[in-house]
Amino acid sequence: MTGPPAMSEGVGEPCILVADDDPRIRDLARRALAPAGFRVALAGDGHEALRLFEAESPSLVLLDVQMPGADGYAVCRAIRSHPSGARTPVVMFTSLEDVASIQKAFDFGATDFVTKPVSWKVLTERLRYMLRAGELVDELSQARRRLAEAQRTAQLGDWAWDASTGVLEGSAEFRRLLHLPEGVALHLGDLLSRVHPLDRGVIRAGLDRAIRELAPLECDHLVQLPDGREGVLHLKALPARLGDARKATLAGVVQDVTSRHRAEEDVRFYAFHDDLTGLGNRRLFREHVDAALATTRRHGGIVPLLFVDLDRFKRVNDTLGHAVGDQLLKQVAARLGKCLRETDVVSRPGGGHASISRLGGDEFMLLLREVDDAHSVDRVARRILDVISAPMRLEDQELCVAASIGVAVAPHDGSDADSLLHRAAAAAQAAKRRGGGTWQVFEPSLDFSDRHSLELETDLRRAVKGGDLHVHYQPRVDLATGVPIGCEALVRWTHPRLGNVSPVRFVPVAEQSGLILPLGEFVLRTACEQAKRWNGSESAPLHISVNLSAQQFQSRRLVDTVVRALKDSGLSPAFLELELTESTLMEYEAVTIEALRELKDLGMTVALDDFGTGYSSLSYLKRFPVDVVKIDRSFVQGLPEDSDDSAIAATIISMAKTLNLRVVAEGVETEAQRAFLSERGCDEMQGFLYSPPVDSATFSELLHKGPYEPTLI
Repeated sequence: MTGPPAMSEGVGEPCILVADDDPRIRDLARRALAPAGFRVALAGDGHEALRLFEAESPSLVLLDVQMPGADGYAVCRAIRSHPSGARTPVVMFTSLEDVASIQKAFDFGATDFVTKPVSWKVLTERLRYMLRAGELVDELSQARRRLAEAQRTAQLGDWAWDASTGVLEGSAEFRRLLHLPEGVALHLGDLLSRVHPLDRGVIRAGLDRAIRELAPLECDHLVQLPDGREGVLHLKALPARLGDARKATLAGVVQDVTSRHRAEEDVRFYAFHDDLTGLGNRRLFREHVDAALATTRRHGGIVPLLFVDLDRFKRVNDTLGHAVGDQLLKQVAARLGKCLRETDVVSRPGGGHASISRLGGDEFMLLLREVDDAHSVDRVARRILDVISAPMRLEDQELCVAASIGVAVAPHDGSDADSLLHRAAAAAQAAKRRGGGTWQVFEPSLDFSDRHSLELETDLRRAVKGGDLHVHYQPRVDLATGVPIGCEALVRWTHPRLGNVSPVRFVPVAEQSGLILPLGEFVLRTACEQAKRWNGSESAPLHISVNLSAQQFQSRRLVDTVVRALKDSGLSPAFLELELTESTLMEYEAVTIEALRELKDLGMTVALDDFGTGYSSLSYLKRFPVDVVKIDRSFVQGLPEDSDDSAIAATIISMAKTLNLRVVAEGVETEAQRAFLSERGCDEMQGFLYSPPVDSATFSELLHKGPYEPTLI
C-alpha cells in the first residue's frame, strides 16, 4: 500500500515526479533529490502517476517500466498526449538492458532511460543537465514563436538559398506571403515563379548578378499569387561565398509593402488632383499649360484657357448645406468632362485626360487643344454654359445653376501660365459683372490701369471663399460707467503675400465686384456667433453692431439673411444692432425703410453711422426707424479745442436727445475728448482711448479688466 506523496517545501523549486511500485526506490529518490533542491512527488502505480502529473505539473518525470495498473509505457504515452506534457522530459527506469526495451521506451515518447540499480548521485546531475537543456529548448521555442509572430505582424519573411544544394529554406511567413506550401523542399525557381511577369526578368538578372558579383540586391517588385491577386513585395538578398569559392549562398528577406505602395500612390494622386471631384488641381493644370505652351512655341498654334466660375454658388451652400454643395460640384465636374470632345483636351501622358481642373471652391479651368480659331472656343464656351445650366437633381430637389466663363488665349493674351490664368480669371469676373450666365474673352481694357485692383479682386474672391478674412471687435463703452456694453464688428483681411490689407483698400473693391454681399454675410454670421458665445459666458449681456452696405439693401435678401444668421447662431435679436450710412438711407429710401421696419419689428436696433457727413436732416431722421446716431470721427478729432467741431458735436448730441436717440461718438482718442462728450450727455464712446479693434480673445480679456477710469487733466 502506498502512502501520500512526499514533497519538499520549496516554492520555486522544479518538481520531479517519481513513479515506481517499489517503495525503496521511491524513498531513495526522495532522499537523493530533495536535498539537491528538487520538489519530489511520489507515485506507487501508473494511475497515481497520471493523477499527480495533472495536479503537480512536474518539470520532469521518472517512470518505472513495470508498474501495476498501467505500466511505464502507457503512462509515458498518456503524458505525451496531455496538452502540457508534450515537452516534459520523461526518463524511464528499467532493469532490462536489451535494445528492444530501450527502443520501445523511445517509441512511447521517453526522453532518456536509466538502468537499475541507479547511481542517484550521477542521476541527480544528469537530471539537472536535462532540465537545463529543456529550459534552453523552451527559450529557443519561445524565441522562434516570437520571431514568427513578429514576422507575421511585419508581414516579413526570411529565406536562404544554398548554391551547392539548390535548396531554398524559408520561414513560415515567407511561405505564407508567396503562397508556397509547407513541408515541401523549395528552390530559387519557386521564388521567381511568384514574381509578376513584368518584373521577373529584372529580378532574375538581379539575383544572378548578386551570386556572380557578390553584389547585394534590394528592390520592390510586383507579385502575382495563384489566386489571381497582385501585390508588391520588398526583396532583399545578401550574397556570400563559403569554403569553395565557386559555392555561393544568398540570405535575405521579403516584406509585403502593398499597403505602403497604395498609400504612396494615393499621396501622389492627391498631390495633383482634387479629392472631391477627382479632377486635376492647380498644380497639375499648370504643368499641362506649360507643356502646351512649349509645344506652341515649337510648332505654332494657340492655347485657349477657359476659367469657369459658378454663379451664386455660395447661396446653395448657405441654403442647402455644404453636403449638397459638394454634390453640385461633383455633377458640374462630370458634366464638364462629358461635354468636351476628346480632341478638346490635352491628354495626360500615359492615357486619360486631366486638363479639366478644379482650382478650388466653385472655380474650374479648362485647357483646349487642336483649336485653330476663336469661333471654336466660342462653341466650347456655349456648350459648357448649356450643359451646366441644365437642371440637376440634388437631395430630391431640382436645381438650376449658371456659370460665368472667362477666356484667355496664348500667345495673344500671355506667354506663361500665370498670365493666362490671371487674365482668364479677370475675363470671368467681367462676365459675372454683366450678370453671369455668359462668357467673356479677355480684352486689354479689362486690364485696368490699376492692375493691383484686379489682382486684389481676384485674391479677395478667394479670401471670401477660403478663410483669410476674420473679424475684429472694437468696444463701445458707456460714458457714465466706463464699462464696455457692446462692440462693433469690423472685417480684417490677412493676405498671404501682402499681409494685413486695410479695409479702406479692399472694401471698395468688394463693392465694385459684388463681393460685398458674401463679405457682409460672413461678418454678420461671424459676429452673431461670437456675440452668442460672449452672452453665454459673460456676466453682463453685450450688444454687437454690424455694418450694412447699400448693395445688401438693394439685393432684397437682407431680412432673410439677418434672420437666418440669428437663427443659426441662437443670438437674440435684442443684442444685434445694424449700422447703415446716411447715403444708403437716402439713395434707396423705399426699400431701406421697408427692410428696416421689418428688422426693427423682429427686435433689432438700427444705428446711423458717420452722422454729420451727409444730409443730416431732421426730417428724414423722423421718417426712418433709427435708434442710434454715431458722431463721425471727423467731428471728434478736434474736440474740445476746435470751436466748429465742438459746436457740431454738441448740436448732434442735443438733437439726438430731443428725438430720444442714443449717441455714440467714434474715434475718441484723448481724455479731453471723452470729458467733453460726457459733459454734453453723449451716451457711448468708441475709439483708441479705450481700445483699437481687437480679435475675439483680446476682447474677452478687455471685458475682465474693469471699467475705464479717466485720468486727471
